[in-house]
Amino acid sequence: MNNLSKMPVILIGNSFKYEVESTLKMFFPTEKFQFSDDIQNATGDCFVVAGVEDNRIYADIKINVEVMKSEKIFPTDDKKYTEHELCRLIYHILCQKNGITQPWGLMTGIRPVKKVTELIAQGKSFQEIEKILTEKYELSPEKLKLAYTTAINQLPIIEKINRKAISLYISIPFCPSRCSYCSFVSHSIESAGKLIPDYVKCLCRELEIISHIINETKTEIDTIYFGGGTPTAIPAEDIRTIMECVQKNFDLDKIREYSFEAGRPDTITAEKLHIIKELGADRISINPQTLNNDVLKVIGRRHSGEEALRAFELARKEGFRNINTDLIAGLPTETAESFRNTLDKIIDISPESITVHTLTLKRSSNLFANGSENISNPATEMVDYSIEKLMNNDYQPYYMYRQKNTIDNLENIGYAKKGFESYYNIYIMDETQTIIGAGSGASTKLVYPDNRINRIHNYKFPYEYIGNFDQLMTKKKEITECLKKINS
Repeated sequence: MNNLSKMPVILIGNSFKYEVESTLKMFFPTEKFQFSDDIQNATGDCFVVAGVEDNRIYADIKINVEVMKSEKIFPTDDKKYTEHELCRLIYHILCQKNGITQPWGLMTGIRPVKKVTELIAQGKSFQEIEKILTEKYELSPEKLKLAYTTAINQLPIIEKINRKAISLYISIPFCPSRCSYCSFVSHSIESAGKLIPDYVKCLCRELEIISHIINETKTEIDTIYFGGGTPTAIPAEDIRTIMECVQKNFDLDKIREYSFEAGRPDTITAEKLHIIKELGADRISINPQTLNNDVLKVIGRRHSGEEALRAFELARKEGFRNINTDLIAGLPTETAESFRNTLDKIIDISPESITVHTLTLKRSSNLFANGSENISNPATEMVDYSIEKLMNNDYQPYYMYRQKNTIDNLENIGYAKKGFESYYNIYIMDETQTIIGAGSGASTKLVYPDNRINRIHNYKFPYEYIGNFDQLMTKKKEITECLKKINS
């Protein structure tokens, strides 16, 4: 398929669009699909027909002239089971066509570890969990073991979650420049810098409103997380203003973790680190993604690997004793050898945690248009090396998530030395604590006592957030009602 065409996907007798598309995305991460229920659209060199007729399910797939077919007969009224088995037919056809099996099998959700923790909570042994998940999802033994190990490492923290408390996420959606792989709602300082003063004022107003809600409902704050964007992209005095607002409006004495994404090394200065430390953050993240200078240029970074190491030294001198470092496996032009060199150097400087992401080809990123060029890169070799290397150096996996369009259908894993696991990262994945988001692009996740979850999204862009601030704040009523129920 070319970049302008879309692969026809015809759903006959069903509306299983989401799961069918997720299954197809494992094999065609940069492909666009045109869904319909009209069999007349099954034309051209490539198409997918996924059908349900009474007790029969079938899949007809044409890829470059060859048509492959499969079907299954079974009596059931279980819609979810039918959907799953239909996707299994598609999966097997494409595995056979491509001569590969996917490491996570049929598992398409972003939270594989949650499936494991749920089974552990039911009292299942590893052998029982292995049998259940292997039969249903056909995932590889290696990924099953990885998910199980991650679940075991995070369970002690999950068991101590204060479900009546909340976490606070604060968004600073600005960056010095946009990286080619980035899909976050972030804006370069060059194009949006003039918005920063008004943005800071609105953000502080929102934090004040949130503090009134928290005080009114007698709610405690468990963790705070500054993210972006690159929070250190804004001037030092603006960082101070926002953090002083947090200090003034929230009781920080009982907070278990206060994280600040220092982010890109070219934005990190001794002055900013001093302010961050002085005003309460005890955990920061320095995110070079790679130490290979050639790759950094390709992805649009304006710093070198050497600057990343200097930023780490600055943070240590400032007194930070809990530092995370983010890396990405599968960046354009990165080789397996250069990735190994980066990881080895990062391990040598001994951050308390290391997060290894796999390159994801998001539609809103600049890389997506040329995504097919990245599909054959050695991401699997990089990820396999990182798992063994990190675990052999006392870094244990403690949280994990997956995304659509990820190279080789892999995963993102946070590793930490014992005692340095990030509470906030686990809460995001476990979805058992309310997280209130402040700022442009932030979302609030309300977790009710009956485990029902509702999300409230702030405006994506800073100019929308600023221009519609008063209207946006009317959404806070639902937060108040949720917190009252949690604390009743």
